[in-house]
Amino acid sequence: MMKQEITIQIPEGLEARPVALLVQVASQYGSEIYVESDNKKVNAKSIMGMMTLGLFAGETVTVSADGEDEEEAIANIEKFLSSK
Repeated sequence: MMKQEITIQIPEGLEARPVALLVQVASQYGSEIYVESDNKKVNAKSIMGMMTLGLFAGETVTVSADGEDEEEAIANIEKFLSSK
């Protein structure tokens, strides 16, 4: 299992479109992937779960992945969340 703190750089934060894209990125991997913010932990492959986080640019989240492709999963999620 890997965990990484990531600061969201997407200007509009995680609104509907960026959440849908993030779920697409996470869904490419077999690993279990979770995003944690303010003691709330949701499945990164769930659009509804991710929408409940209501994340904005500049906020820091913890992304965890567990599985054989966990390193690649976290690297690509970080790349997506860090894009401006």
